[in-house]
Amino acid sequence: MDYTLEVIPLPVTDIDRARDFYADKCGFHVDIDGEVAPGIRLVQLTPPGSGCSVILGDTVWEATPGPTPAPGSYQGLQLVVADLKQAREELTARGLELSETVSYGEADGASFMYFTDPDGNGWCVQEYKVRAARPLREVI
Repeated sequence: MDYTLEVIPLPVTDIDRARDFYADKCGFHVDIDGEVAPGIRLVQLTPPGSGCSVILGDTVWEATPGPTPAPGSYQGLQLVVADLKQAREELTARGLELSETVSYGEADGASFMYFTDPDGNGWCVQEYKVRAARPLREVI
């Protein structure tokens, strides 16, 4: 049986501000933005080419066990691209502030750039050139 990771709830303080940031600055597609049940608004956004989305909502944490994570407490969320230079050009053209590129070696997959959302949730963009020829599902 396959177990696919498809949705990650993301803790934010302002759903509209976060939606606009991820849609406008990061280029995520807005899949859902509305009341999915009486009194329950959810916003689901998916990065281009991804099989996994993030979901924003005030009540999403009520259905999960354990404590509610604080906005800005998620760190190390990772987007993978085949061309980091192209990704930088696209994202900065959208107005996203990115760190300088950091390379931790010569191996494919060793170069990154970083950004945070308005709440401080931390993301990295990793260059993994093999993705240009082989999508994730074929690589694993």
